Amino acid sequence: MSSWLWAVIVIGGSGLALWLFSHLVEALRARPDTPLALRWLPGVPINYIAVEGVKLRFVRVGSGPVIVLLHTLRTQLDLFEKVIPELSKRCTVYALDYPGHGYSDIPRARYDAHLFTTAVEGFLDALDLSEVTLAGVSIGGVVPLIIAARHNPRVARVVAVNPYDYAKGRGLARSSLFGWITTYASLMPPIGEIWMRLRSSVVMNPILRGGVARPDSISPALMAELNRVGNRPMHYRAFISLLRNAESWERAQEQYGRISVPVLLIYGDRDWSRPSERERTGSRIPGVMMKTVAGGGHFLPLDRPDAFFELIVQFVGA
Repeated sequence: MSSWLWAVIVIGGSGLALWLFSHLVEALRARPDTPLALRWLPGVPINYIAVEGVKLRFVRVGSGPVIVLLHTLRTQLDLFEKVIPELSKRCTVYALDYPGHGYSDIPRARYDAHLFTTAVEGFLDALDLSEVTLAGVSIGGVVPLIIAARHNPRVARVVAVNPYDYAKGRGLARSSLFGWITTYASLMPPIGEIWMRLRSSVVMNPILRGGVARPDSISPALMAELNRVGNRPMHYRAFISLLRNAESWERAQEQYGRISVPVLLIYGDRDWSRPSERERTGSRIPGVMMKTVAGGGHFLPLDRPDAFFELIVQFVGA
């Protein structure tokens, strides 16, 4: 048998073994129990609501003007653990987990901008919310802009923080070396699936820390929670789908010119986006107000919860 044929057999056999091993690793993962309470918000009930057959986890706390908080990709409503306790003293605050995130259902679906936007609009309808300020980070910053561009009558104003509408939706690759590997490996079936099934905190922690300006902005408890949630069955497939459909987030910019409600656009000075990308986004939103927060990374509510709180309260007039 020729040497090249042996090489093909060895490489193919090694690939098959790795594929099988990745399935074994995934099958043996410890599945997290669904929490009955939030570590950082004791006494506040965790709620669930069905939106087009998908059960979404959310919390509601406080009184005053209504604000709905939308988290980043690969995180969950706990991203706002430093903000909600103070913000709820001035406002009625809702925060939810998107489909495929946190403890919401993980449907078999195409995880693109349309899925998330439809889920948030359905959430507003299901709870019959009005005069809402939609405030979100990353993809959570793009979703409100799309909804506002559709002239949804429930939305009165938008706060878009570090919107994820550049680099073909692959800004995550700028977070860290593992962020780059994860982003581009996900584009190559079945390599992306193998890589994600073999994921561990060794891979995820540097990616998550790449979202903040200071590593200690993410508490060990939150880091552990984000890793634990990632062990839910099918969670990794939702994340891969999101990465493979990432270009839908940049295409959302085409709709910004139709926005007619007030928009506050906030960037951390150490966000993954580049100055030219920020200027492009700002130039497409009519009448936009732009602010830059010093010492803020992509996960601004973790780095600078004080600035996040103050800017929102001033904008809403709470």
